[in-house]
Amino acid sequence: MHIPHSLGSFAGAALLVATSVLTLPAIAIELGQTAPTFELPGQSGNVRLADFRGKLVYVDFWASWCGPCKQSFPWMSAMHTRYAPRGLQIVAINVDVKPADAAAFLRASAPAFAVAFDQAGVMPKAYGVNAMPSSYLVAPDGKVLRLHSGFRESDRAELEAAIVQALPVRE
Repeated sequence: MHIPHSLGSFAGAALLVATSVLTLPAIAIELGQTAPTFELPGQSGNVRLADFRGKLVYVDFWASWCGPCKQSFPWMSAMHTRYAPRGLQIVAINVDVKPADAAAFLRASAPAFAVAFDQAGVMPKAYGVNAMPSSYLVAPDGKVLRLHSGFRESDRAELEAAIVQALPVRE
């Protein structure tokens, strides 16, 4: 873009600032902050974060085209089965634009946990998602305890340990 010389460095600086503002990433959630609340359509009715207050919630953002998401779903199902009786709730939020893509993925994976759909991509922006999958461990009081991007086989033990540590102690 050509900036007339008569406008000098002021126009150049203004253009740089305007361009920088337009390309700012979403604000990322930080540890200890209250997790952004949501109410999204789910497989069997609306899924609301507020409905899980008092539980440990593992919020996972995923997409059908995401290879690591295919690996994380069986692990999340196992975690849900193992720890739901102790207060864990897993909510997987799909961000596919085409519902058919998400439906095909779900038929193949048959999750044992709540699935919500956010075709508009509002919640990934609210959480500051920058990779697929991205997960947020939310304490019973609604505060974010842990953030994790991606999913690899080597992540399983560390993520499970974080879940176990955050679960209420059995009496």
